[in-house]
Amino acid sequence: MSNTCENNVINASENASCKTKANRIASAFDHGKAFIPFITCGDPDLATTAKAVREAVRNGADLVELGIPFSDPTAEGPVIQEANVRALQGGVTTDKIFDLVRDLRKDVTIPLVFMTYANVVFSYGTDRFLQTCSEIGIDGLILPDIPFEEREEFLPACRKYGVKLISLIAPTSAGRIAMIAKEAEGFLYIVSSLGVTGARNEIRTDLESIVKEVRANTDIPCAVGFGISRPEQAAKCAEVSDGAIVGSAIVRIIAEYGTEAPEKVGEFVHSMVSALRP
Repeated sequence: MSNTCENNVINASENASCKTKANRIASAFDHGKAFIPFITCGDPDLATTAKAVREAVRNGADLVELGIPFSDPTAEGPVIQEANVRALQGGVTTDKIFDLVRDLRKDVTIPLVFMTYANVVFSYGTDRFLQTCSEIGIDGLILPDIPFEEREEFLPACRKYGVKLISLIAPTSAGRIAMIAKEAEGFLYIVSSLGVTGARNEIRTDLESIVKEVRANTDIPCAVGFGISRPEQAAKCAEVSDGAIVGSAIVRIIAEYGTEAPEKVGEFVHSMVSALRP
């Protein structure tokens, strides 16, 4: 029998495993405001990615988003786009990233989620992709190019294998926030700004109103991402939410320092965690 999380096919040990997975994402938010770094896998190489993830964890990261590179990352700004190009040119593949996660799971116990694009999952085979995610210890999946209304293409396989399909709420989601929140799994990714990823001098979105509506419809935790690059920004976003997500600022550090970046990533994560949980 395959290791699935559908109620009608799991045995007792598999059920316990699925509950552990569900609790692992929740655990990221159970000791204060969560800090969630994003790292592009394979930039500049997978060995550096592994070291950067471990340094992030050592310095207090609560959950890590692992980006699977894609040739046309429509939600990403130039910093992460360039990281995708470098990783792909370096020969990274989905299977190699799965091996990376297998290695990380030897000692990394915090939640790990993939952030990638629908075609990556489709081209690998949705069922095969999600089954492998379950087997190697991936807790969630974020697909920024899939509207909430189209997530049924992936949701059955995610639920079959106990991988949470993380929903996004953007400033343009007005009128849909309640619907998205009610169906949320794992945690909610609140997009702080219109446009693509990348550092911003200030965040002007009325996050408080968005989070208020989220809170009225679910008790699933929510974290804010897109545009956060400084500790004071992270702290401000966390005042109204359950945590902060930072990607481009970390990817920029890796672009600058290359294979010497992991220690710098750890220092950055430490500064963010200190701002969120002073």
